[in-house]
Amino acid sequence: MRTFARTTALLTAIAALAIPTATAQAASGPLGSPGDVITTPLHYALKALPTADEDRTGYERTSFKHWTDADKDGCNTRAEVLKAEAFMAPEQGPKCKLTGGRWYSEYDDQYIDGASGLDVDHRVPLAEAWDSGASSWTAAERQAYANDLGDDRALIAVSAKSNRSKADQDPSTWMPPAVSDHCDYLRDWIVVKVRWQLAIDPAERAALSEGLTHCPNAPVHVTLAR
Repeated sequence: MRTFARTTALLTAIAALAIPTATAQAASGPLGSPGDVITTPLHYALKALPTADEDRTGYERTSFKHWTDADKDGCNTRAEVLKAEAFMAPEQGPKCKLTGGRWYSEYDDQYIDGASGLDVDHRVPLAEAWDSGASSWTAAERQAYANDLGDDRALIAVSAKSNRSKADQDPSTWMPPAVSDHCDYLRDWIVVKVRWQLAIDPAERAALSEGLTHCPNAPVHVTLAR
């Protein structure tokens, strides 16, 4: 019931604030459906997110089955992100082994040679998602979240050092070392929370609100995943 209430509050608020696209206008009901597209100024998207205290009871990383191969092409989710984000394309060998290649790590403004120096980060960490509503999802929904290739803001290739520094923290306790990435980071965090209908806690809301005072209030387009 708590998750349903969060979902209802989120989508009702967004419906009042957003400029819906044709897809959203065609929704079958007032709450919308997966696949509906919402377009709204970034600051409004933040206001629409419900506030709730976090609860990590029962969390295990294995609750989110990740790095699956959804399209059965031999490359798992991690490899798909690495291939898509490469600054210089790597060579792909048997079993999707990637060699060579170059990437740009936005979190710390670094160029990384070779995939071994990279992590693929869940913009909103798995533990944070659990705390914010995913604890009541089905196993299939958690798997879909952990392997979300439907929005390129959900997963990002960054230096292993920066990702491990972030761990499972939210913007109230961690921001990318590169100040140039702060606005993009905050935007993408909010987009992922809206996309998956997740809540934010009071400290997280305060940090996001403060951070956005330095960022443009540009419209964001969000496709609902659930």
